Amino acid sequence: MSNVMGLGSAGAAPELAPLRAKSGWIVALGVVYLIAGFIALGSVAMATVASVFVVGIMMILAGVAEIVNAFQVKSWGKFVLWLLLGILYVIAGVAAFENPLFAAAILTLVLGVALIVSGIMRIILAFGMKEGMPWMWIVLSGVITFLLGAIILAHWPVSSVYVLGLFLGIDLVFAGVGWIGLGLGLRRYRAA
Repeated sequence: MSNVMGLGSAGAAPELAPLRAKSGWIVALGVVYLIAGFIALGSVAMATVASVFVVGIMMILAGVAEIVNAFQVKSWGKFVLWLLLGILYVIAGVAAFENPLFAAAILTLVLGVALIVSGIMRIILAFGMKEGMPWMWIVLSGVITFLLGAIILAHWPVSSVYVLGLFLGIDLVFAGVGWIGLGLGLRRYRAA
């Protein structure tokens, strides 16, 4: 019989044996995430800047990959498009480093709009669900997502100083709790 956590009994899932053997490392990873999350929550403005720098690095790497890919394309028209796209990514990544607060403002604006659109779409999808399905949970999720986006936009551009860092901190805390829970659950079933 499987338990609520989905780990089952010790002999039920032999493919989990390597994970069970490393359960201590998984718990340690969770603790690192948890500490990083609390540090980010302690200084959301600095965590926002760190988030922007990570986005900047990803954009530069994507831009370089696009530029390299441009030279793999055989036709001239597609080469130019790939090259321009790569250059645009690199410029945007460098701009994130040059002015991280402006980049945070733009990313926060995009995030707020995306949350509002996502919330509306969830509500529409929920009302289209068949009877007997738990559509109210989807409506609730949509309303919360919509309100979160509306709050971000209502306080924009001031919210851009703390929103990304706050979301990063919350995500790290929940990820840490998840890893710790998984590691402890694996440890418990290793001992069983």
